Amino acid sequence: MIIIIAIAVMIVSMAVSYRLKSKFKKYSQTPLRSGMSGSEIAEKMLYDNGIYDVQIMHTGGQLTDHYNPVNKTVNLSEEVYFGRNAAAAAVAAHECGHALQHSKAYAPLKIRSALVPLQNVSAKVINIVFFAMLFGAFALPNIINPALALLVIVTCYAIFTLFAFVTLPVEFDASKRALNWLQNRNITTSQEQYMAKDALKWAAMTYVVTAIGSLATLLYYLSLFLGSRD
Repeated sequence: MIIIIAIAVMIVSMAVSYRLKSKFKKYSQTPLRSGMSGSEIAEKMLYDNGIYDVQIMHTGGQLTDHYNPVNKTVNLSEEVYFGRNAAAAAVAAHECGHALQHSKAYAPLKIRSALVPLQNVSAKVINIVFFAMLFGAFALPNIINPALALLVIVTCYAIFTLFAFVTLPVEFDASKRALNWLQNRNITTSQEQYMAKDALKWAAMTYVVTAIGSLATLLYYLSLFLGSRD
């Protein structure tokens, strides 16, 4: 069952990722009427919202854009940082949307940030448990109690699922802030605004797929754990 879930999530995730990349590529070919680059848009959005302590940086890779609340940096991929198109505008404004959330102590972002250490620890713990179960299956059958192992797995996936679902309002809200600002400041035309909205919609879908996949996996292991107690 878990293999079926994993394959289904992988297929949907790949489809959404492909769609996102194709949309980004398509909208990257549409120059902004304003002629502004992603970095210029990010700088203006931050300044318009009274945020002067966030640094805008560029990073390698594609679609690696992110906001780091620890050192207060908006990190834009080179395509976005230097890009002067609808896709770059959407992504740059979206990442600044996270900076706005941080400045206003947006509750879901605070919860998500608080869950990051727990998420990281859970990822390490679950890897150890899976390794112990695999090793025990071939060498030492009593290396780990099956019921205890399932309980640990359920706990870890509960944390993963909570993190994934808390991430959803964070991402949707950042996109909403971005699109409202782009429109209100006349950075984008109506056609460019549609493209920005569509690009951000597909970016958000990647998080939706992750959340659903995590929940499905959690329910699967929870059913195994409850069944082991009968």
